[in-house]
Amino acid sequence: MDDQRLAERFEAHRGHLRAVAYRMLGSRSEADDAVQEAWLRLARSDGRDVENLGAWLTRVVGRVCLDMLRARRARREEPLEAYGSDPLPVDEDVPDPERTALLADSVGVALLVVLDTLAPAERIAFVLHDMFAVPFDEIATILGRSSGAAKMLASRARRRVQTAQVPDPDFARQREIVEAFLAAARGGDLDTLLSVLDPDVTARADAGLVPEGAAQQVHGARDVARQALTFTHRTPLARVARVGGQAAIAVVPNGRLAIAMLFAVRDGRIRTIDILGDPARLRALEVVILE
Repeated sequence: MDDQRLAERFEAHRGHLRAVAYRMLGSRSEADDAVQEAWLRLARSDGRDVENLGAWLTRVVGRVCLDMLRARRARREEPLEAYGSDPLPVDEDVPDPERTALLADSVGVALLVVLDTLAPAERIAFVLHDMFAVPFDEIATILGRSSGAAKMLASRARRRVQTAQVPDPDFARQREIVEAFLAAARGGDLDTLLSVLDPDVTARADAGLVPEGAAQQVHGARDVARQALTFTHRTPLARVARVGGQAAIAVVPNGRLAIAMLFAVRDGRIRTIDILGDPARLRALEVVILE
């Protein structure tokens, strides 16, 4: 097969491959790198021997992304702890395509944050099977495990993803609530903080952002409000921002993003707060400062 024909066939699959890689990696630049590596591997191979090019390229991108996720985790000083405990499974072996589509389209950054807490193999299995309908036999080949093991990995990831909060689609309302949260934190106003937090709110922080011995996850409005008041020294550098479809707070000393706080707002209250400080995770965000 000549190079031009091979390139044309590859380009027909580029959009799909980029979507797969982005869901796996949560970074557009890294997704592009993974797709480019897939092209290089295809160019070095004999394309005539590939019967189903789309499936072959998806497997290659899966392996590349798996290696990138493992390398990313190895670079971190401390592995990120999984957020919370898994809920009781509901028909866990059969994914709900409508539910998965809703999460993928509506949660956006919130979903990517949850995906980033998964082990690399869990993330690969969930993304490929639940979002792109890749059979478990093919996923098993990518992961170097049995089909049954791949199914279990996807099921475990699915249970965690299903706890993700779908934010209020009214961004103006999200922003209003987050602005009130930031103003109250700046002013040390505990009562206002309690008024904008859901009673069952959960705040989760990257390792390194909390004092030694303190919990990375705090649950309940009063404890989360008290935690927010311990960060008042950072509030002069904090700005309300937009990350994907979510209202956020960005701490930007000297114009450099140091901390991002992502808020899931629902029914006028903050349900979850994800506090990110890991450089690799921050680089994956597209942050727009609003004030």
